[in-house]
Amino acid sequence: MDIQDRIRWVKRNLDISISYRKIAIICFFVFAFLLYLGPYLLRLLTASSSDLSNPVGRCLSDRLMAFRDTAAEFDANIRHFPVEEGENPFVSFIGNGKIGIVIENDGKLYLKSGRVLSVAIPYHPVVSLNLRGAITTISSVIDYLSGMVYNFHCLFVKSGVIDVQYIHYAHRSMPSLYIQDIKVTNPTADDIYFDVQMLGVIDHDVLKYDTISLEDKEASEKFPLITGQVPLPDNPKEFLAVAVITSQLPRSLTVQRQSMESIVVMHSIHYLGPVTSSEFKHAIEEAIQQARSNLSRALKMNVKRLKEDHRKVWQQLWGSGFGISYSRAASALNGDKINATIYYILSHTRSPLHELDILQPRRLELTALLSQPDRCYEGHNTLQAPTLWSHLSDVGDVIRTVSVWKLTLDKQGCHTMLHAGADGAMQAILLSFGALKFSNHHLEFCIHPRDLHRDFTFRRINYGNLTHVNISVIVGDDNKAVLYVALDRSDKNYYACDGGCLDPPIQLGTQPKQFPVKLTDPPTAILYITADKQHMEDLKHAIHVKEVIEAPAHEHHIIALHRHGHHLGGLPTLFWVSIAFLVLVFHLFLFKLIYNEYCTGNIHHDKIRARYAL
Repeated sequence: MDIQDRIRWVKRNLDISISYRKIAIICFFVFAFLLYLGPYLLRLLTASSSDLSNPVGRCLSDRLMAFRDTAAEFDANIRHFPVEEGENPFVSFIGNGKIGIVIENDGKLYLKSGRVLSVAIPYHPVVSLNLRGAITTISSVIDYLSGMVYNFHCLFVKSGVIDVQYIHYAHRSMPSLYIQDIKVTNPTADDIYFDVQMLGVIDHDVLKYDTISLEDKEASEKFPLITGQVPLPDNPKEFLAVAVITSQLPRSLTVQRQSMESIVVMHSIHYLGPVTSSEFKHAIEEAIQQARSNLSRALKMNVKRLKEDHRKVWQQLWGSGFGISYSRAASALNGDKINATIYYILSHTRSPLHELDILQPRRLELTALLSQPDRCYEGHNTLQAPTLWSHLSDVGDVIRTVSVWKLTLDKQGCHTMLHAGADGAMQAILLSFGALKFSNHHLEFCIHPRDLHRDFTFRRINYGNLTHVNISVIVGDDNKAVLYVALDRSDKNYYACDGGCLDPPIQLGTQPKQFPVKLTDPPTAILYITADKQHMEDLKHAIHVKEVIEAPAHEHHIIALHRHGHHLGGLPTLFWVSIAFLVLVFHLFLFKLIYNEYCTGNIHHDKIRARYAL
């Protein structure tokens, strides 16, 4: 059979066996396959090929790999410059309640006035390494759990890619200390020469430059000293007396081929205020002396120990926490923004319980405050308050958000908790998420049942200093919410009852105990916890309600909206559109089949007979 015979055979078989209907069906399924899997395959192929062909992209990917799992749990935020699709543009900020630094746009220093770090001074302490002629790609990671910001710079030069890693943190237990840990890796075959740059003072009318020697150093060894009289924005007649002493910086850095070099830069920042002009001279002398003493102490300490001490304090602050199931609904509040907001609030709050200079009697007083929560928290749950949640993409927005949060907590009965520092602020935030309120002799969960359409987890709520309570809200397959309560640790027996407290108290332990969510008329708390069993038995006579029923199941479309992003259920919207299209096409073909059978059947058969007639 020659080529012409093969072509005629294929054409004859196509004419006989493949109708337009079959061609349409085949095209539809090919189109559906490409529609569902095409974008994914395209992203997979382009991502893998770009990583392999782009050494700078591979450099950043390798550095970010250690944070991928943490970021997936919303315990860190990864951001490229410029911001890539799907990333949150949260501002890179570090702070400890005394000082704060924005680690971008040359890094401005912020000092505390009122509730937040709102006073920006014309001093930029961030140090950078400049390599002339290099093409730089940058990414940043805010690690909430350690209170550190990582900046990764991958510099492309003729001989290869240079990796520069910056670690920034405002030390928790030594709050005057801002530390930068810079590491440079040069895997190329050439030596690399960096210029070491720091913008420093940008307004010499406010801040003055000088040098100073430290107590334990030789008099000839001078350290940069910045002093100034910074006016307060709310009252220009009052000032902050500011002193900043920086460890010595080299003007350049040489990194030999196939080697690594590091620089550690320390800034000791101390200020007093508000003070008047007449009080400034005495205040600035005291600020200089304190900054000098703090830097001398820090330089004697091991850098790894400084970093680990700082990390431990942040990890203790995050020992308590909150979890919420991910919602795919448009503009829904999720763990990424919740954890970022908590991080910024803690960064604007001192942690005196962990600071080295706090005397033991004062430390005991602050510890006692945590066991006296007063009536914190008395308002509605803050998850439903849109004014408390913002995009957090610039420092001004962060300052406004933190200020509103602190004001809200303060005026809703959490003043004592905030006075205890960052530990108390974390507890107050957790209580506000669920409208959990400490009342006389008990803790009550005052959230309305209609707001329990997502899974919640409250971890290690302090009940006194020796008891931690865990509360979980789980929405089951029947769309009804159920409560689970357990004790992480306790110093005595604790009991709980559900809405109305009509059922006998249940003793709590380390194993979760289940409670139904009940709706009362008028609405009351859905859960009560106390160590006084008699108090709980008396509560049912003090809670006056007309009716107590099990809370009804949530409507299916609400649960589907959070779980799937639309009201149609577990399958994507495109699936249902495709099903509707298939049904329509099926009926069109059915109509055409019936029409051909009864209206044009004889003509069609005549054509077939004529085709094969001899």
